[in-house]
Amino acid sequence: MADVVERPGQVASELPTKYLPGVEYRDLPEPLPLRKIVGASVVLLATALGSGELIIWPYITTQVGIGLLWLAFVGFSMQYFLNMEIERYTLATGETAVVGFTRYWKPWGIIFVLGAFLPNAWPGWATGGATVLSYLFGFGEGAVPILAIIGLIAIGVAITVSPVIYQTVEKVQFVLVGIIAVFMVVALVFATNASAWAGIVTEAPSGVANFPSALSQLGIATLLGAIAFAGAGGANNLTQSNYIRDKGMGMGARIPRLVSPITGEEVAAPSLGYMMKTDEENMRRWRGWWKVANREQLLTFYAIGLITLIGLSVVVASLGITSDAADTTFLQTEAQVLSERIGNWFGVFFYVAAFAILFSTNLGIIDYVSRVVADSLKVSFFRESHAITESRVYVATVWLMIVAGSIILLSGFDQPLLLLIIAASGGGVVMALYSWMLIKLNTSGLPEPIKLKGARLVIMYVISVFFSFFSILLLYDVIRTNLFGG
Repeated sequence: MADVVERPGQVASELPTKYLPGVEYRDLPEPLPLRKIVGASVVLLATALGSGELIIWPYITTQVGIGLLWLAFVGFSMQYFLNMEIERYTLATGETAVVGFTRYWKPWGIIFVLGAFLPNAWPGWATGGATVLSYLFGFGEGAVPILAIIGLIAIGVAITVSPVIYQTVEKVQFVLVGIIAVFMVVALVFATNASAWAGIVTEAPSGVANFPSALSQLGIATLLGAIAFAGAGGANNLTQSNYIRDKGMGMGARIPRLVSPITGEEVAAPSLGYMMKTDEENMRRWRGWWKVANREQLLTFYAIGLITLIGLSVVVASLGITSDAADTTFLQTEAQVLSERIGNWFGVFFYVAAFAILFSTNLGIIDYVSRVVADSLKVSFFRESHAITESRVYVATVWLMIVAGSIILLSGFDQPLLLLIIAASGGGVVMALYSWMLIKLNTSGLPEPIKLKGARLVIMYVISVFFSFFSILLLYDVIRTNLFGG
């Protein structure tokens, strides 16, 4: 490998400079051990748990059985590779992937702002958490919107007063994931059976064969949403850039962290990055960062997330829960059966764990959408402004989401499953867009030794085609149903 020699202050030639300023070459910081960076993917995982893992995939299991779980494996596997391409760019530059996209075409920033905000303005997670509380305490359905709004406001206050926002989010998510982990251990030991576990494999062939029937029964939106939310899903994955940057991974260590404009010390500069040098010493550091980043993502996001999704679906299958209802009442049935099988205390614990899952997801969703919006708007439109900082745009977006969600709830849209399917299917369309952009970014915007290439490039093309195909199917279905009456 030929060494690359750069002068101090030299502008990197790899990145386009038509829409954003160029970046300088810098040395990559020394890689950190795994124990010091575990957490970035935990935040992403916690954000994922309350949609696909707790609700959508167990719901699918109640409808068509466990034979479709192979699709969850496909979904998680695709997201692992997507996340690592997002990390590749940020490790090398310190910039988020969305900023990288904006370098090629300025409107990409706005497109992904809308792609993050619009699907997630529908407060499915807040409504789900409120619904679980209503099951637990016996509140009537009329209490659900009020409880959901209280939850949204509580999240907004917690985020607004946090001196370093990422640290607060990470600590809360660690506690909530801990509660979920304890529940999962007990549930898998006492509430599952061997036949349900075996069914993951034995029923997979029939699940593949009956896929067209399942697609017809569940609908394209539900199935695309399930695949997209087998993991984080939607624009959520893009925020892995922000999380690893705030964790100090790779060139992200040279970028200011996001703080509260009220209690933290703000930095007015936009989040433009640097480009790593590719001499022998920096390539040694790169290999160290790439290795530890892959391990962290594989362990905390992929392994724990996939086990949780499969485990929660196997619990439903083991309990023999089936339902024709297109809502979350199966959660209430699940709690009742768990109470009968194990004890009343465990039915209550299920509700507590379910609320923890949904609350952690709601916190993560509000945080990630606000990060994407703040990062993109600051870099694209307010780069020279000292008054409009990234932190202030972030907090303003947090409260805009809370207000929008509250208006939707007060308007009568309070069915959590429907709201989650809207968010999830919209997220699948967003994933189709950024999967292609990641290929462009990491094949043309990085130095040759660290570009996306080989087997991972082939995998990324497969992922891009997959999500594009389902997005076109969804668009066709929406047009056919709404314009031509089905």
